[in-house]
Amino acid sequence: MSDDIRKDGTVAFLPHRLNHHPVVVRGLTANELWVCAGVSSGLGLVAGIPLAIAFATVAMIPTAMVLAVAGGVFIGGGAVRRIKRGRPEVWLYRHLQWWFATHLPPLAALVGGHSLVTRSGYWTTRRSHAP
Repeated sequence: MSDDIRKDGTVAFLPHRLNHHPVVVRGLTANELWVCAGVSSGLGLVAGIPLAIAFATVAMIPTAMVLAVAGGVFIGGGAVRRIKRGRPEVWLYRHLQWWFATHLPPLAALVGGHSLVTRSGYWTTRRSHAP
């Protein structure tokens, strides 16, 4: 019998991080990095259009987008790392689903928040009998 298999048939060594996404940049996984870069580039686009009009050059739009992505990944990576510290792997995603389900119900279906239980109050099993 191998050292990795216990008497009851369970495995003694099982890597718990085997199926988790690896950290790519500044505490962000690949999916988080794409979201952070996408949101940052959108903000850079919004900021770059007025700058392009003010300086009369179209080159300000991609410049603002690149600067926004760099700043967003640097600042966003640190912020997300602080938010996720000490919490389970899926906490951030469930928290965002809950936020959308409670604050923006029409958009909750886009992030899977419609499947969460958002009821607050007392729960009962209805098994108690009144004497």
